[in-house]
Amino acid sequence: MFQEPSNMMEGELHPLGMTQHTSESELARMRDDGFDSTMKSGSENNHEVASGDDQNPRPNKKKRYHRHTQHQIQEMEAFFKECLHPDDKQRKELGRELGLEPLQVKFWFQNKRTQMKTQHERQENTQLRAENEKLRADNTRFREALSTSYSCPNCGGPTAVGQMSFDEHHLRLENARLREEIDSISAIAAKYVGKPVVNYPLLSSPMPSQPFEFGAQPGTTGEIYGAAGDLVRSISSTLGADKQMIVELAVAAMEELIRMAQMGEPLWITSLDGTTCALNEEEYIRTFPRGIGPKPSGFKCEASRETAVVFMNHVSLVEILMDMHQWSIVFSGIVSKASTLDVLSTGVAGNYNGALQVMAAEFQVPSPLVTTRESYYVRYCKQHAEGTWAVVDVSLDNIRPGPTVRCRRRPSGSLIQEMPDGYSKVTWVEHVEVDDSGVHNLYKQLVSSGRAFGAQRWIATLDRQCERLASVPTSDVGVITNQDSRKSMLKLAERMGISFCAGVSASTTHTWTMLSGTGADDVRVMTRKSVDDPGRPPGIVLSAATSFWLPVSPKSVFDFLRDENSRNEWDILSNGGVVQEMAHIANGRDTGNRVSLLRVNSTNSSQSNMLILQESCTDPTASFVIYAPVDIVAMNVVLNGGDPDYVALLPSGFAILPDGSTVTGTALSADVGIAGDAACSSGGSLLTVAFQILVDSVPTAKLSLGSVATVNNLIACTVERIKASLSCENA
Repeated sequence: MFQEPSNMMEGELHPLGMTQHTSESELARMRDDGFDSTMKSGSENNHEVASGDDQNPRPNKKKRYHRHTQHQIQEMEAFFKECLHPDDKQRKELGRELGLEPLQVKFWFQNKRTQMKTQHERQENTQLRAENEKLRADNTRFREALSTSYSCPNCGGPTAVGQMSFDEHHLRLENARLREEIDSISAIAAKYVGKPVVNYPLLSSPMPSQPFEFGAQPGTTGEIYGAAGDLVRSISSTLGADKQMIVELAVAAMEELIRMAQMGEPLWITSLDGTTCALNEEEYIRTFPRGIGPKPSGFKCEASRETAVVFMNHVSLVEILMDMHQWSIVFSGIVSKASTLDVLSTGVAGNYNGALQVMAAEFQVPSPLVTTRESYYVRYCKQHAEGTWAVVDVSLDNIRPGPTVRCRRRPSGSLIQEMPDGYSKVTWVEHVEVDDSGVHNLYKQLVSSGRAFGAQRWIATLDRQCERLASVPTSDVGVITNQDSRKSMLKLAERMGISFCAGVSASTTHTWTMLSGTGADDVRVMTRKSVDDPGRPPGIVLSAATSFWLPVSPKSVFDFLRDENSRNEWDILSNGGVVQEMAHIANGRDTGNRVSLLRVNSTNSSQSNMLILQESCTDPTASFVIYAPVDIVAMNVVLNGGDPDYVALLPSGFAILPDGSTVTGTALSADVGIAGDAACSSGGSLLTVAFQILVDSVPTAKLSLGSVATVNNLIACTVERIKASLSCENA
């Protein structure tokens, strides 16, 4: 239970993540890492580091530090992303703008580069240690296997006394077959997409004049690929007819993605001010005459391209994109459902080079008013040069027919290039044909602009998640610095965000039942029974969600909803209590990206105080404020570095999107020609409000109409309070 610091036992973890007695070696290590070992009190001098006289027997040495303002740090952070090594002229200009000496700017950039290098080395060391342990385990297993076999798998000669089991023999034959299959696939890919990636825009297409067509039959392979047909036919006996066509399609899609990512005009038409670009559909058809066939009748084309530099090395990015579980977590705001249906190749040389996976996924917008997009496709990963990788998706609906297709993915994916100091340059191409007739009018403009599902949203989400994974503690007041506490709390907040996004969209994944008689057409009420789920309280859970438009910018809505000082203006359940932030973890450049632990001090003496876990995050395409009441005892376990998977959560919150009315970005709809809003700093907002409430702790109980009416009234009152507060501020 949370206690005042004076009443805590020696060495006990404070709710803010610090121990009352920190060892001298730990203090020295944290000073070497560039961070204070304790959180500064608000009453201490901001220019002075706490000396810790009561814990350190060495002589007290006070050292004066110049602390840059938040504005100076943000400006230098932004400049650092563009230029890691500014010259004298740039340092002088930046110092003049920020009121700093050029030498101060120089030292800041030196320290920043050192900090990034240290973080990168730690990540690599962690990965290498894990790989080393895995290799040790494999080595031990292989030694044990060889000791019981009677013949060498390489030369066939005798080894140790024993007999080879039938399972071992079968596995060795299977491994040999898979090696041949991987080599064949790699040979095809290397023949057509193995040249250095930088040369593609300058060369004519290495593919024949008639690329692979979706409807092509296996017997026409030689006509389509010429000499490549012999290579493809050589693996048809192991892959099968449809798998053979999937390999051909993946190779052609990879070639198209590389060219789409690198080519400029006339394929991509740039606006006069250089802020937007649109896909020239006529030029696309001329450049890629067949592809996966003509656009289906009634479908709209959405094509977008976005480039960004993110703080993650290229190897980790490829692993995230090729690992279905990691991919669905990182992009949980976009991916509502994902599964790997078949693995045609796991890659070569111990990595994902040449990996082929057949996948199914459902893509969402966090609102019940936007229909989800289901897609069935192959994902292909290829290394093109040292430090340069590409991952491409392309639909398979005509090869393996399924239900009625409402969304087709033309070659889409990302080109990843290694950059210094652990950074990567990512170019994302998103190209789909979709039937969006089921989208509510409120979201029509946003979806038509391409910003709801386009490349800008994928890139913005990836950039924000890379910042989250690379976040380090600072010396600000209330920051949790203990690494175990940070890890557990971030993991709990991650699960809270995934649960919120999964329950707020129109996904077909979840077993929610629509209830009638809610009294309002625009409020969606659903129910489910929670049984044997350690992450949810047992019983009947009622969810209510609604979306509406506000004549206020997304940034203003986000700042209002995440601020604990304005929470009483909309949060009915806080009962007018004083809301105080006890601790937080900053996980991004924007001050709004943070995980907070809030305490609601009740004004009623008969009611106990309440703890709330809240995560707020924002990027140029979407913002979220997600929260859930948490048990005090359970949170103490988490803050001590305990397992957060058993903390029961019912998240509620808000999803904030731009309304699509402002056009200054790069995402667009090729049919309507509306560009995206890069900054999302003006125009109106589309706000989705969602609640999850436990209405009965007995899973077998019957849901009463009174519970439905209560939840419906709760969400209606919350919406009215938000509208009233923001309209007053806007006025």
